[in-house]
Amino acid sequence: MNRNHALAWRWRRLQAVLQRLRGSLSQRGWRGTWRRIVQEFRPTRSVPLPMSLLPLDWAFEPFALPAAAEPEISVIIPVHGQLPYTLACLRSIAARGAATPFEVIVVDDASPDDSAATLARIEGLRLLILPRNLGFVGACNAGAAAARGRYLLFLNNDTQVTPGWLDALRACFDDVPDCGIAGARLLYPDGRLQECGALVFADGGAWNCGRFEVPSDPRYLCRRECDYVSGAALMIPAALFRDLGGFDARYAPAYYEDTDLAFAVRAAGRRVLVQPASTVVHCEGATAGTDPERGVKRHQIVNRERFAAKWSEALCLQPPAGSSVEQAMRRAGRRGPGLLVIESTLPDATRDSGSLRLIEMLRLAGGLGWSATLLPDDGRPDVALAARLGAAGVEVVTPRSPRDWLREHARDCAAVLLSRYAVASVWLPLVRALVPEARIIFDTVDLHHLREARAATVSGEGGQRAAATRRRELDLIAASDCTLLTSGVELDLVRRELPAARLELLGNIHRVREPRHGFAERRDLLFIGGFAHPPNADAVRWFAESVLPLLRERLPDAVLHVIGTVDEPARRSLAIDGLVLHGRVDDLDPWLDGCRVSIAPLRFGAGVKGKINTAMSCGLPVVATTVAVEAMGLSDGDDVLLADTPDAFADAIVRACTDEVLWLRLSRGGRDNVRRHFSPEQAREALRRVLGGAPDGAFAPAP
Repeated sequence: MNRNHALAWRWRRLQAVLQRLRGSLSQRGWRGTWRRIVQEFRPTRSVPLPMSLLPLDWAFEPFALPAAAEPEISVIIPVHGQLPYTLACLRSIAARGAATPFEVIVVDDASPDDSAATLARIEGLRLLILPRNLGFVGACNAGAAAARGRYLLFLNNDTQVTPGWLDALRACFDDVPDCGIAGARLLYPDGRLQECGALVFADGGAWNCGRFEVPSDPRYLCRRECDYVSGAALMIPAALFRDLGGFDARYAPAYYEDTDLAFAVRAAGRRVLVQPASTVVHCEGATAGTDPERGVKRHQIVNRERFAAKWSEALCLQPPAGSSVEQAMRRAGRRGPGLLVIESTLPDATRDSGSLRLIEMLRLAGGLGWSATLLPDDGRPDVALAARLGAAGVEVVTPRSPRDWLREHARDCAAVLLSRYAVASVWLPLVRALVPEARIIFDTVDLHHLREARAATVSGEGGQRAAATRRRELDLIAASDCTLLTSGVELDLVRRELPAARLELLGNIHRVREPRHGFAERRDLLFIGGFAHPPNADAVRWFAESVLPLLRERLPDAVLHVIGTVDEPARRSLAIDGLVLHGRVDDLDPWLDGCRVSIAPLRFGAGVKGKINTAMSCGLPVVATTVAVEAMGLSDGDDVLLADTPDAFADAIVRACTDEVLWLRLSRGGRDNVRRHFSPEQAREALRRVLGGAPDGAFAPAP
């Protein structure tokens, strides 16, 4: 390089740095810019990765990739040399696998090394060899033309995937019916965040959300809409990709083709989502380099101009250059109306059925186009739970001052859902005052006063407490714009008391699956429920003291497995043969698939019982008391066995455990009941009525 060329290069580099600095100052201000500079140039601080990276200096040995005969997803990986990166990528796919059937297609884009010869030795890999170099755009389009899957997943070869990456992306299209593109969250090899979706400004400039941030930041744990996602890990329905003409060849060989595709998807009325539950480690620049003046990277500037010219009308609707990144992120992620949910604590599907129901409700609300935010009343952040909620599109916030947060975000909240009596009694007046335009929805989960009244009857105590709760609970219902009840019995009770209140039935929500084991492969009994809920503690004690001795006279090896939180005093007092207290577990499936009968010996309670729905949705027959199946539409002998005395309860368990024909009838009947009364489809329609308003689109508040 001669002196003139060197000076010109340095001048262009200085101009580029100054341009970045001006853009950062306008978008972040001085403090934000200084923080960004420190982030980029401070010594690398590793963040724990969700898996160990595979080494690049690996001596090749043949291995196998999953290769479904009828793939749901085609993973398309364009390569041009860089064989060590490609092998590490493929080995990570082989190691992680997926529940969804998939195939892997590597498009060798005229590699200058021996990539093709080596890759041909990998079992299950579909290898497409191009006779001449077409660049990223051409190679991806060639791979898509050869793909057999309903969905295409474009993946850079300088990536390594993490557990659950593929299934999480695929789930976006089920949860959000109008999803057109789903992209992964990208991490640097040192564990820092590289990108969680991206923004586009009115001048065609782009911004990677979260660059160099810590991945556990709540802002980057939530599935949300964005302007585009990186083509390094991008999923799209194959039919949609072909309808749009694939990646636009005007951007060949690379850069801005993913941004252009996202804009085309959005123009077609579909949504672009980033899903942090799908995490991919990306060695950025390993193949294209990082110098914008050299190699493929030089096309970035030219293609930006092409993109801006093609989408000039659409760009008029984007934030102007210099806009706040935080505001632009919020705008992009909240293209639908905002739903704020206030719950006592972060819901955990492994803890109680009310949590499972709420999580499913939020998932369905996202599919209806709502942007959900959850504020836990206890203010306790939990990264693991926030990440699980984020996978369903729910943003978790734990502000220092909830009052200030409500005031600041009032305009974002089209509706506020208050979950459970205790939360509504505290928050309803504040929400009404600070968010006056929002519709307020009171989700009872179950009628608190009804449960208290029934508990008083069983214990022989007076009903004064239940009567006081009843007055307060009915006042909350009257003050709400809409109230959700989980059972028809409770809905009728409230309707008699408050005929003018707007009420909606929204029961438990369960997805039915086939039982994984048959009658002969199962043994023992199951009870699902923690002792923090008084009806559960009473039920297990009653069963242990009054039913289990009778049962073991006829079935000496009978064992009841109790899944749920149990305090130490209860554990000591229930240390008896035939009763195993497991506490909370992360996965119920081993018990749902291994036990022969689930029991619900409840003597009081209210609402619809999730323990019954959960068992039936998996084909596990249930023996229950009459109060336990209230308002569930169940029929004794067809889809459940009912018994209210110790002798009758023990007899029903013996019948279900020894009569295979009866067991199969109950298994089928229980699943059919869940499909009829507790399916996601029914819940979606109820939510559509509540959140979407009346058929004419108007939401009529309670008078």
